[in-house]
Amino acid sequence: MAYLFNNPLDFAEQLTEGLTAAYPKWIRQVPGGVVRSNGTAPGNVAVVAGGGSGHYPAFAGLVGPGLAHGAAMGNIFASPSAQQIYSVAKAAHAGGGVLLTYGNYAGDVLNFTQAQDRLNAEGIPTRMVAVTDDIASASAAETAKRRGIAGDLAVFKVAGAAADAGLNLDDVFRIATLANSNTRSLGVAFSGCTLPGSTTPLFTVPAGRMAVGMGIHGEPGISEQNLPTADEVAELLVRSLLSEAPEEMNGNRVGLILNGLGAVKSEELFVVYRKIAQLLDFAGLTPVEPEIGELVTSFEMAGVSLSLFWLDYELEKYWTAPASTPAFRRGAVTDTGPRYAADELNQEVKKELPSASSASRQAAGTVQSLLDAAQSVIDDNVADLGALDAIAGDGDHGIGMQRGVRAAADAGRKALADGAGAGTLLTLAGDAWADRAGGTSGALWGMILNSIGESLGDEDAPTAARISLGITQAGRRVMDFGKAELGDKTLIDVLIPFGQAFTEGLDSGRSLDETWHAAADAADHAAKSTASLVPKIGRARPHVEKSMGSPDPGAVSMAMIIRAVEHALDSKGEGNE
Repeated sequence: MAYLFNNPLDFAEQLTEGLTAAYPKWIRQVPGGVVRSNGTAPGNVAVVAGGGSGHYPAFAGLVGPGLAHGAAMGNIFASPSAQQIYSVAKAAHAGGGVLLTYGNYAGDVLNFTQAQDRLNAEGIPTRMVAVTDDIASASAAETAKRRGIAGDLAVFKVAGAAADAGLNLDDVFRIATLANSNTRSLGVAFSGCTLPGSTTPLFTVPAGRMAVGMGIHGEPGISEQNLPTADEVAELLVRSLLSEAPEEMNGNRVGLILNGLGAVKSEELFVVYRKIAQLLDFAGLTPVEPEIGELVTSFEMAGVSLSLFWLDYELEKYWTAPASTPAFRRGAVTDTGPRYAADELNQEVKKELPSASSASRQAAGTVQSLLDAAQSVIDDNVADLGALDAIAGDGDHGIGMQRGVRAAADAGRKALADGAGAGTLLTLAGDAWADRAGGTSGALWGMILNSIGESLGDEDAPTAARISLGITQAGRRVMDFGKAELGDKTLIDVLIPFGQAFTEGLDSGRSLDETWHAAADAADHAAKSTASLVPKIGRARPHVEKSMGSPDPGAVSMAMIIRAVEHALDSKGEGNE
């Protein structure tokens, strides 16, 4: 467990502050993460990696010459927000375009895609490579659904070296894509990890047993077996990875990453590597510049993963190229980037609020009270939501929702004090939620509040019809952007039935309070019904058996907030307006 922390909600920001204070030679802090202290060489591609915090040295510890040019850092085990990724990419960009690369998790895909679209729209050529090396998370026929684990390093390394060699964006993208397609990883664990501020691990492994195929966010393993010897672990890892060797590779040289996940230390890893080296030699494979140590961690998880990275001439050239970062150093490297001082990206830009009618400004007070009610119910249930998420996910849903809803409420209070209308207050709250929470739920809740806020506008007092339209638009946007459908075991399974019930209530002539009450009942029922569904996307997808019988955390938290809004409306006596 984590012993040294202040407020768990501030953990990611404070570790970033300390990290950049410790390593100013390599990195400097910018909004959303870190970039190289000396910047990207003019005209070169900027490789921006990223993901949740809690995996050091991934991701910020891998920023420096010969590796990444920047790292977007999300909250603990949560994707960075689209705004964070965009900010880091803007700070790292030097005229040659941007390559975004990250582990293949739903929240990362959503937020990196949003950032890519925004960068391209602004004329900054941007490509993406999602790392999919974890063979345990999907079959060979569905490699696009696989997670990114320690194989991230192989992709980041060759992409960064290729960019520093002056290759253009298309070639850097091609090399990173090839590296990903040639990398296979598998992990095992002997105990789970515990998030800062929590007293229980995200998952446990029975004494004398070993979990196989766990994720790096505390996701439990795909299976368990009796605790093996070090040699037996080596045999399991090598045999599993060689069974999925890339078909088109004719060479016999492989990059290798033997990764400790936090509590398995170097001495133990060397015992395992002894057998791995023997097995690879027997298979006719030659390890090239093997990396053995803690490279992609998960707090104090007792576990180890092996990544094999099949090399051709070009990939080997960039895999073995010099690099110098806070946590990864190889050979002698010259930093060609021009050292620069903090720029305008570090300065907060104050935006002018759009004008609003007095009716809309008055209604903004009600909207703020609803945000406060949402914050209160999440604060009261944060531990239960985390425990529910830990059954088949990474256990961070409670704290992620708490970060998001608190940021939304804070942003709403500031907007209210500045005289914002109801629509603007809600859209600013949505932006704050998405930026502070990150992850899948952060992106989707930001989109939901934005959609309703846009529908309300600032010209008139909100009406039930506009609220209904906003909820309907939110459902459409979330389904289109998140690629989830009804029955996939996500918050969509609550949002859509809630919206339909709300519209039906208004169409039947019911008052707003009657309509909201009926729609909240529908939301509660829908949330409970997700217990019988099979997860088809997200981090719970590889853990179907564990997920069965438990409702989806995102669906449950949405139903909680809907009910809290109902109670807040009743207490203000505004349900009949």
